[in-house]
Amino acid sequence: QVQLVESGGGSVQAGGSLRLSCEASRFTSGSVCIGWFRQAPEKEREGVATISTAGRTTYADSVKGRFTISRDNAKNTVYLQLNSLKPEDTAMYYCAARDPSYCYIDPQGFSLWGQGTQVTVSS
Repeated sequence: QVQLVESGGGSVQAGGSLRLSCEASRFTSGSVCIGWFRQAPEKEREGVATISTAGRTTYADSVKGRFTISRDNAKNTVYLQLNSLKPEDTAMYYCAARDPSYCYIDPQGFSLWGQGTQVTVSS
């Protein structure tokens, strides 16, 4: 079954760090655009970061300088390193895949989604 599986979420205090993983199953993640998105309760899903097949990255302004997206093609996995976490980063984090023709932090066009991993940041 083609799928994405996220892991690495948890509860941390403000200023802490987490590394989220997004492992692809039954397809090569390096051949598609992978994005990370998040959704807090009663808020719309928002784009966090994307990485293209060429390794080009984009970030939401709210996470620039704090989050880093990367990929390890040998492990068929994309990572999101979260540093200097803030309470407002609390959300369910999802990874998603789309065709590589357009790779920006817009949820439109991402057709394969993981089940999500919860990140909770306390003050």
